Amino acid sequence: MRSGEQSGRDVLTRSVRGQARRVGLGAALGCVHQLGEALVPVLIGVVIDQAVAGQDAGRLALWLAVLAVMYVALSWSFRLGARAGERGAEEAAHTLRLAIVRRVLDARGGAEEGRLPGELANVATEDAKRVGAVNMALMSGIWAVAGITVSAVWLLLTSVPLGLIVLLGTPVLLWLGHLLSKPLERRSEAEQDRAAHASGVAADLVAGLRVLKGLGAQQAAVERYRRTSRASLVATLRAARAESWQTGLVLALTGGFIALIALVGGRLALDGSLTLGQLVSAVGLALFLLGPLETFAWVNAELAQGRASAARVAEVLAAAPAVVGGDAPVPDPVRGELRLRGVRLGGPDGVDLDVPAGRLTGIAVTDPASAEALLRCLGRESDPESGSVELDGVPLTRLDPAGLRAAVLVAAHDAVLFDGSLAANVTPEAEPRSGPADGEPDEAAAGSTDEAADLRTERAMAAAHADEVARSLPRGAATGVGEGGRSLSGGQRQRVLLARALRAGPPVLVVHDPTTAVDAVTEARIAEGLREIRRGRTTVVVTNSPALLAVADRVVLLDGGRIGAEGTHAELVRADATYRTAVLT
Repeated sequence: MRSGEQSGRDVLTRSVRGQARRVGLGAALGCVHQLGEALVPVLIGVVIDQAVAGQDAGRLALWLAVLAVMYVALSWSFRLGARAGERGAEEAAHTLRLAIVRRVLDARGGAEEGRLPGELANVATEDAKRVGAVNMALMSGIWAVAGITVSAVWLLLTSVPLGLIVLLGTPVLLWLGHLLSKPLERRSEAEQDRAAHASGVAADLVAGLRVLKGLGAQQAAVERYRRTSRASLVATLRAARAESWQTGLVLALTGGFIALIALVGGRLALDGSLTLGQLVSAVGLALFLLGPLETFAWVNAELAQGRASAARVAEVLAAAPAVVGGDAPVPDPVRGELRLRGVRLGGPDGVDLDVPAGRLTGIAVTDPASAEALLRCLGRESDPESGSVELDGVPLTRLDPAGLRAAVLVAAHDAVLFDGSLAANVTPEAEPRSGPADGEPDEAAAGSTDEAADLRTERAMAAAHADEVARSLPRGAATGVGEGGRSLSGGQRQRVLLARALRAGPPVLVVHDPTTAVDAVTEARIAEGLREIRRGRTTVVVTNSPALLAVADRVVLLDGGRIGAEGTHAELVRADATYRTAVLT
């Protein structure tokens, strides 16, 4: 776990350091801008001493021209510097978002454990953005240091007391600002935690809206979200109060610091130690210092929030995988023979099961929990507590999880559809293209690939009877199905999901209860279509549907976590009372 935490920190560090060149450029341009800003009151003092006091119109015009050039340089240096800083912040946030998504989608899993989908989305958006903003904060801090340094040097050259006040007082202000940012950091982390949880609950409720309406539980759902949202609001208000106190106190300290500089400068002018122009410059620099010192207050707040968000991002990136080990390639070609020996994982208790290659095997269960546990084993979402699961004689724990996912597809009963058209949910957006050996595009080969892909899609849609669903929609397969397929009925969604799994055409396909929401006639037709399209390839159907089990080459009854009986559907119906109870009642 410690190595995982270190890996998470390394990704965070790289996301910030990866923008070092861009941030460095922005910082250099910002320093030029701050130098110009600090020189403006100095030049005004020079104008007063050399042109206004001496009533020299020529020098006045010259110095005004110098000021005009200075303001042009200020404008462009600020624009280019800010652009580099903002781009650095956005690029860093983008890098983090990709890292978070890659971790969530990692075949070994684990990042989603204990987190709602909305929480992960919040981490990948708001927290990543806050961490990326650290680049802009660091650059702004460098600007502020440059501005204060230039001001302190000029004040030292003009008056040692004024320069010492700036040099000695600024570190004290920074230290106090850091202390004041600590409560903000703690409360910002709590705020993000609560906000992420509220987002997760909201997404969860929206996804189950149809079920909630069917149960008449809308009011309970509203109350649940109201409590969660209230907790998030309280955390946000606490963070806002901490930020307002931190900002207000820092501004008060900064104002007192500026007043001290102005007071000392005024006394020196009265003593004759400063000319009128130098006094104007000193007061102007004191007012200018307000900007860099306020920037420091903002930087402290940004860093406090960035540290809180970085901790949340690192927690996701460092999440322990659900399954460990396994980097061996999947057997090529994949025959598709599955074997379970003494598998124990939650429901199943010492399961010994052989799934022959190229056959359609049905698995009926007396306990749904056993089915869920079996599916997790076959898809390697989790490893068995004891025993082993093998593919073509190779334990799944030795195989690379990503390669295993391509060879063994587990189509879960509760899989979701994505927002988009029906066709986009069945067919991947990008199809592989084949070309000639020299790498030049081959239009004939591409056309052939397109035709083959279209044929696969048509066969999958027909086998799952999702083509009937497409014909019933206003724009056919191009019709949008809505988020989670909410515009479709339960049976229509199941048919589209089955078509998607069949369209993928993996060497081994495991489907779980694919027809619970369709009518008996359609179910029988789907059963025949499934058998036909998967002929010669390993297929496992975990279901208690008589229609699906009837077309299986062999049926296994999983009873109480153990294999209770084996045979064809007809044989088990005649000979096994437990099977009849599970399947026919």
